Amino acid sequence: MNNTTATSKKVHPHKFQMWIAMASIIMAFSGLISAYLVKMNQENWKSFNLPNIFTISTFVILISSVTMHLALRAFKSREMPNYRIFITVTAFLGVLFIYLQIQGFYTTSHGGIILIGKGANASGSFLLVIAGLHILHVLGGVITLLVQFFRAFNSKVRSYSATPIEITAQYWHFVDILWIVLFVFLLIADK
Repeated sequence: MNNTTATSKKVHPHKFQMWIAMASIIMAFSGLISAYLVKMNQENWKSFNLPNIFTISTFVILISSVTMHLALRAFKSREMPNYRIFITVTAFLGVLFIYLQIQGFYTTSHGGIILIGKGANASGSFLLVIAGLHILHVLGGVITLLVQFFRAFNSKVRSYSATPIEITAQYWHFVDILWIVLFVFLLIADK
């Protein structure tokens, strides 16, 4: 085996760190899901349907995964105008997802489910914690997308290393898939 082949099979350290971070995030959400399942079997658990706005936010995050893929592909093809468009749209869709999720909390609380504080039921509080923690992870992704956005429009930056974009895309797809799993869980766990 020559040296070039051995070098090409190594994983970039930042990608490896991202995999470790994603494994940690999976463990944290697994703990929350386990706690949810235990708590929902108690007498005072109040079941409710998720507002439709959570479904809309799910479609938004799915579309953002497509635009992130297109952004990465455009960057690797050196199609910088297309890359700028797709990274901008992805960042916008990330912000829209967060906005829709927060609106989902308002809709839930206006529907009589107290999420936090006096009179709160564990079911609403779990929704707030699970979706809220996911929102924080999406916010981290949006911040990373904004860094990529500003780098894309900065004429002084001429780095064509795809690694930062690949890591951003890897994380973005991860939070997208994570939300889909959480959303499906929240839809069917209490039925």
